[in-house]
Amino acid sequence: MATLQKEGSDRGRGGTGRSAGDGSSCGSSISIDDAVSADLLHNILSRLPASSFASAACVNHSWNTICSRIISSPKLSSALSLSLSLSEAVNEVFEKVLSTPIRPQFAIVYVGPNFYPEAHTLITKRLGAGIPVITCSTDGIIGRDALTDEFKEVMWETTEDESDEYGFGILLTVGYLPGVKANLIPMSARDQELRGPFSDEFVMDIREYTSSVSGSASPSGIILFGDLKVDMKPVLQKLDFAFPSGTIIVGERGGQYSYRSNWQRRTRKREYIVPAVALVFAKDRNKPPGIGDTQFHVAMSTGVRPVGPKYKAASVKEKRNVLSTWLSARREGDNENLDGETLLDNVYNQTGGLTGNTAMYIGVRKRRKCSIGSEKVRWQTFLEFHQVFGGDEEYLYVNEVGIKTGDPFQFYVSDSGIAMSSCNNISEKFRCLKEDMEKKVDQQSNLQETVFGGFIFACSGRGEFFFGRPDVDSSPFLENFPGVTLAGTFCNGEIKRGDIEEYGEEEDEEAQGVAECCFLHMFSTVYLLFSYIPAQA
Repeated sequence: MATLQKEGSDRGRGGTGRSAGDGSSCGSSISIDDAVSADLLHNILSRLPASSFASAACVNHSWNTICSRIISSPKLSSALSLSLSLSEAVNEVFEKVLSTPIRPQFAIVYVGPNFYPEAHTLITKRLGAGIPVITCSTDGIIGRDALTDEFKEVMWETTEDESDEYGFGILLTVGYLPGVKANLIPMSARDQELRGPFSDEFVMDIREYTSSVSGSASPSGIILFGDLKVDMKPVLQKLDFAFPSGTIIVGERGGQYSYRSNWQRRTRKREYIVPAVALVFAKDRNKPPGIGDTQFHVAMSTGVRPVGPKYKAASVKEKRNVLSTWLSARREGDNENLDGETLLDNVYNQTGGLTGNTAMYIGVRKRRKCSIGSEKVRWQTFLEFHQVFGGDEEYLYVNEVGIKTGDPFQFYVSDSGIAMSSCNNISEKFRCLKEDMEKKVDQQSNLQETVFGGFIFACSGRGEFFFGRPDVDSSPFLENFPGVTLAGTFCNGEIKRGDIEEYGEEEDEEAQGVAECCFLHMFSTVYLLFSYIPAQA
């Protein structure tokens, strides 16, 4: 390949273009395009590392045309490294991710606690100034090893006999989605107050960016990154209010992150924080001819099951300084107030006792008014989970706020059997999706929609310890799309816009046809798949 590049350069300076062993006595030059067919040249160029590919695109017009065609194809490229050296880990993932041509639109980086935040600085320098990048400190990474190509689900767990390898690792993913624009939109707020104008401005910023690139105020999809220390529920309610059901919303409320964005709406004062960042995907209204359509597909494996009867919150006390709620409750159809100990005893009796590794939640049905700016107020109903962390002779203690007197709720507990069964169901759905794509081959052009990549957002409570064997969370994707890029993370609070029927809840008669939503999930795994429909000739 280096020889071909040299010959192309010699021709540009008036050389003959003949190689040393040519043996030709003819004085006329031989063009590369005569010697190598366009298809073969396409095959060769597509195998070059990204840096060499960029140089090849500058050889001549013909090569540039072929290179442009190559990098217009959809691509998600990802690799992980568990090196204990940050610089070595960054080198390993970059060498793998950029081993073939790609036009990066965005980059998502997950790192172990010991690599944060220094990894963000190194990654952004290597990727260049024009690419939005978000780097997150995470509980674990999911992907293929940069050196061995072995698929791994890696979980970092804190233990008393913690090894020296705890918290070292990096997962780099870069993507190009044809026909789509992508950028990171930060949310700014003062202190940790997310209600009111701050959530409204976040939504308006997303609308403004989407309108500027697509002509529509509704994006195709959003990957949301939230702060674990902040109650994201008010933000999620606003997003559900603002965008139609066709807008895919997934992500994680994981923890610390750093980001670089090309989006600038206004200058913020230093006292403002950024409790959430949205990676927004919007259709490109200036999509070039010959570019097809990128599609988004979402699914979720649940990992909790309902326990016991339904209750209604009676006495409710919010502790906003520590983001917790104290409450008593009444069983539906009964007027007796039940304290925390009684409620917990009921759960233990229903389950026959719980192990120390079982997590407990209450799933609260909340019916609330919502609006953005001067827009018309609308009622919404959400199923929202609050983790239970204790109870006494007066109150049940749950995390976060937002529960009101009269709100109905039910107890839920984590269950590996439910999660395993749910993973199997997701695998079957993916199999059907794949079969449907294979059936819809265009007879004239022989073009077919294909899945070219995907992301996983798995609860940090799952993984090998939860299931008793590795790679269960990734299995639905790996079984149906082997060889396709999959990248993901183990996080605390999985975000997916979905209806409450996923938890066996019935629709509320008072909802009046409005879909009831559940956004923030527990002990679940969320799958985001990207597929591509080529443009017809």
